[in-house]
Amino acid sequence: MNNNRTVSDTKRTFYTIHTRPINSIYRRVVEELMVEMHLLSANVDFRYDPIYALGVVTAFDRFMLGYVPEQDRVSIFNALCKALNDDPDRYRQDAQRLENLAAAHSGQEMLSWLERESGFAEAGDLQESVGAIANNSQFKYSRLFAIGLFSLLEKSDPDLVKDQEQRTETLKKVSDTLHLPEDKVSKDLDLYRSNLEKMAQARIVLEDVIQAERKKREQRATKDSSNSPTEASESNN
Repeated sequence: MNNNRTVSDTKRTFYTIHTRPINSIYRRVVEELMVEMHLLSANVDFRYDPIYALGVVTAFDRFMLGYVPEQDRVSIFNALCKALNDDPDRYRQDAQRLENLAAAHSGQEMLSWLERESGFAEAGDLQESVGAIANNSQFKYSRLFAIGLFSLLEKSDPDLVKDQEQRTETLKKVSDTLHLPEDKVSKDLDLYRSNLEKMAQARIVLEDVIQAERKKREQRATKDSSNSPTEASESNN
């Protein structure tokens, strides 16, 4: 990415690619994710990796759950990546590869893999990527990377991250192995989970508003049909 590009440039490009309006409660989600990705890509220490990609894809999909019209989600995600001069297919494919890997192995096996105590034949370059992160003293940690790690463990064994004590112990192990700031990882993931709950509540409120508006339209339509020209002419006779 051209480091001379500003956040405004990225936003402008995004809205040039995706031209349809974005529903109000989701617009902030999209723009915050866009700004976060922009600032990371402009950082000299940042390097794209599959776990980060999984974090981006997971955050987008979970926060955009229930978006209407549903087909616009694809357009929005593609525009988000393309506005950053990146390939949306690369994000999706790398995220899917990690999810497939996690689904095929137990939580303990995934922890051993992340700690590089064991390897998977099907992991290929994914194993190299994890090793590169652990060995990079200048690795640029991000909230999205933490979400990717969380999603990887959750996909393999939900119990690893469901219970707070188990989650804390698991994140400590992974943070020590990959030399991540443990406190920051924990805080970022707590905030992420809290925001998911808030978004779910906002969707319920939005659905209630939509249902109320739909009921009003139906009532108006019923009223209009009862005052049709035919009935009006008959009453005049």
